[in-house]
Amino acid sequence: MIHISETLAIQTVEDFLSAEETARLIKIMDSEAAGWRPRTQAEVLPAPALAQEILALATVRSLPAIRRSMPSIAAATPWGYTELTAGQCVPSHVDGIMSPRTAPRRIGRIGVVIAEAEEGGEFYTETTADPAPWTTTLLGVADGYVSGTPLARSLPHEVAADPHAAEAEWLAATARTRWTARAGRGVAVAYGAQLIHGVTPVVRGRLRKFVTDLTDAPVS
Repeated sequence: MIHISETLAIQTVEDFLSAEETARLIKIMDSEAAGWRPRTQAEVLPAPALAQEILALATVRSLPAIRRSMPSIAAATPWGYTELTAGQCVPSHVDGIMSPRTAPRRIGRIGVVIAEAEEGGEFYTETTADPAPWTTTLLGVADGYVSGTPLARSLPHEVAADPHAAEAEWLAATARTRWTARAGRGVAVAYGAQLIHGVTPVVRGRLRKFVTDLTDAPVS
């Protein structure tokens, strides 16, 4: 049974990538994505096959640690790659659980930095007691959740990045407390799909990272 705490959890894996694996991923992306820059700060590029292999092995190796706080996690989807440069950020948003009653369900997300920005570009989460992030839907045992599990709103980061998106108004008006994670290169940060999060603006340099979904069943 999926528990509400899993969808709001945060877990780090400090040795997710070794120094050698990180160096190999940088080399791969320097070659496979040479000259690529996101057209928007929400754009994610599918990781090439060689990078997928390295990240898949790291994910399997790290699942026992991730499952300590998110025991329903069974697999990860294919990884994506993104970059942020000076002035770019990922605004506060909520990934949400797509198709909450049908497996595989996105219970969380995971990101790992392969090159840190010189200044800025830090991952953060936000907590609140405000009811605004939540819908009136309650999930139960028949749905695969502990009885009475609330379902949060979904505000994907590509929507949150649009200043004209009316859907973002409810979050903008919500009082929140921010928790900043200074996780270095090679450190994975896994976080629940119903947790508010984002990335602070890059001030100097370039942030390079991989991200993917964590699901309760393998994706066919």
